[in-house]
Amino acid sequence: MNNQNRYIYTLYKCTNMNNMLDSALNLSGSLFTNELVDLNIFDYRYSPDDAIEELGLELELVNHLIEDYVIQIVKSNMTFLGYLKRLELELNSNKPMDYTLLRELAHKNLGVARNLRIYDAQKLLEKIMKEDDLDMIFLYLEGLFACVTILRPQYAFDTLRIIKVKNSF
Repeated sequence: MNNQNRYIYTLYKCTNMNNMLDSALNLSGSLFTNELVDLNIFDYRYSPDDAIEELGLELELVNHLIEDYVIQIVKSNMTFLGYLKRLELELNSNKPMDYTLLRELAHKNLGVARNLRIYDAQKLLEKIMKEDDLDMIFLYLEGLFACVTILRPQYAFDTLRIIKVKNSF
């Protein structure tokens, strides 16, 4: 699995929110009309209406929860990539591959996506939980990162910027 030239790293390197959003839109367009077309989420746009109606929450609270969710997914994406790297090392050294940590993290994030009725993220996280092919997991992670960036671009960008600052110390 050679993922160094993948789109996700382009998103990580963006220096402003508008570039990051443009990259996320390009990535999602490419992924969801090609490699991940079977998910049928190319035209999906989130609406808080389902969460408001089904959970009986106010729009302001749903928006706050979505913002928290975007922050969590951006942070989780770094952890997911670390888990993928570990799995790749296990694969290359012919060791048994242990997907437990990756699947547990996907499951935790899936619960929030389900509660907030974020259907594109839900589909991607369900695939991450079940998939064994590392290249496919990586594609799902790219799609997930693009989706949350599109959902709340400023929160995704700011969170990534904070992570970069913390990692520079």
